[in-house]
Amino acid sequence: MKLATILLLTAVVLTACGNSPARTRNAVSNTTSTAAPSEPKRYTYRILAAYPHSTKAYTQGLLWHDGRLWEGTGQNGESVIQTLDLASGESHVLTRLPRSEFGEGIAIAGDELFQLTWQSNTVHVYRLTERGLEKIRDHRYAGEGWGLTSDPEERKLYMTDGSANLYTVDPTTFRREGHVTVTWKGEAVPYLNELEWIDGRIWANVYTTDQLVIIDPASGRVEGVVDLTGLLPDTERTPTTDVLNGIAWDPASKRLFVTGKNWSKLFEIEIIELK
Repeated sequence: MKLATILLLTAVVLTACGNSPARTRNAVSNTTSTAAPSEPKRYTYRILAAYPHSTKAYTQGLLWHDGRLWEGTGQNGESVIQTLDLASGESHVLTRLPRSEFGEGIAIAGDELFQLTWQSNTVHVYRLTERGLEKIRDHRYAGEGWGLTSDPEERKLYMTDGSANLYTVDPTTFRREGHVTVTWKGEAVPYLNELEWIDGRIWANVYTTDQLVIIDPASGRVEGVVDLTGLLPDTERTPTTDVLNGIAWDPASKRLFVTGKNWSKLFEIEIIELK
């Protein structure tokens, strides 16, 4: 299937392919814009390095902070926030969610780390300390929690809920200040999952696909699509291997990391524009 077709028919593809048994989600209807958007750029990738990753980590959020990778995982009874040793793949668990909660995206704003939950309508907020994380408060929100990222300059959070909406959130109160609908060539793009802020744009996984979309946070327009088909070799896949999910950006070294749910590898990649 062509890359463009995958994005245009996301809802159809998701229904046909099915979701993880632990996480079945409802389809979201597309809406069509009357604007005439410009053609998004298309990218492929080159693997720069591959690192070990725990096949027990159901990756929901991934970020780079203070010289290391941070990961939030999902599944009831297995949801944690942990730091990762890049070379060995070993993890250091900093906190665990109650068994009743399914962890989702994570983001850091200032000296606070935010962790969404899928259907518990709660975001947990922790203070970053020398020893790790200190729980300081919770906030409630409507609907599901999926992806989360932050604008380091404006100290704003951006959140997704499984629809095509990208919400702007106040980190102090966790109140939604507004939203844009994410569109690809005028078509709404639902199932936006893990998020990462990179040089003024938001990169997002599209759930159950091998594509990342690069979003203008002001307009919601998809400016680029990165096709990561074939990133994890078939020889590394097992019955528990799940979908691509997890984007982390090291702004100091300009390194891009990606992985997936229960993947055996975490990759450092370079993206290459297709002409």
